[in-house]
Amino acid sequence: MKKLIAVMLILFAGVSAQAQEKKNKNAKEEIAVSGNCDQCKKRIEKAAYSVKGVKSADWHADHQDMHLIYDENKCSLDDIRKAVAATGHDTDEVKATDEAYEDLHGCCKYDRTASVEHTDHDEHQH
Repeated sequence: MKKLIAVMLILFAGVSAQAQEKKNKNAKEEIAVSGNCDQCKKRIEKAAYSVKGVKSADWHADHQDMHLIYDENKCSLDDIRKAVAATGHDTDEVKATDEAYEDLHGCCKYDRTASVEHTDHDEHQH
């Protein structure tokens, strides 16, 4: 009887472990982020790196996007978007507050009337 209970517990533990969603420790994503210059690049990437779990953040002014590698167990894309938006830069899903945008240096004030669009990275030649 004890063996049967032990086997049942082991089976239950195995099924429970499989039921949990596996998250990627090196998730690769690309998000749209508005900005203009090298000063923007530093600010945007610094904001992304401030989120625990971000391993790589590389913003491209020419494409208005940021390539990310992050641990989904430690953070989400929304966490990263919120951190970037808090510095004054609109992202594809989280917009900066007007106050944060107004705090940007003059050369960093991008055109907010243009919508931020996610670019198809197949069109890019890196």
